[in-house]
Amino acid sequence: MAYAEERQWQVFPGTSSETVEGVVRCSCGDPGCPLPGAHPEGPDRAGPATSSGTVARRTWTLRPEAAVLLPTGRDFDVLEVPETAGYLALARLDRLGAEPGAGPVLVAPDRRMRFLVLPGAVARVPRMVRELGWAPDRPLPLRGPAARRGQPGGW
Repeated sequence: MAYAEERQWQVFPGTSSETVEGVVRCSCGDPGCPLPGAHPEGPDRAGPATSSGTVARRTWTLRPEAAVLLPTGRDFDVLEVPETAGYLALARLDRLGAEPGAGPVLVAPDRRMRFLVLPGAVARVPRMVRELGWAPDRPLPLRGPAARRGQPGGW
């Protein structure tokens, strides 16, 4: 509720997960689901997104087990990096004296970190990475409208 009420971010319910005999299973029904309980339920990704605290409260009262998903490209974009690179970036930001809370950072079940950044900020990332002298072996996953050129869309 805090995302919707305090930040006015749009939220929508995702899948859920449960552990049965030590195996984590996703409510999507796919036994090989790579992100159990951490993705949209259907193809209409963020159709039901809301920034209303009242609607969000009602939604999760009916489905308390549902993951809380945040659509990208509306209130923020996302820069996704491997977990190790994310922790190194956080340490560097701390050394540089960056303000805490400058942007939320999420650690996902797939051992990747997702930095929530201002909308449009991901468009500057490839140039900034090159200027730092880093040439990744594959493009960084960037989520948001500015990153749609061949990159994944987002939630």
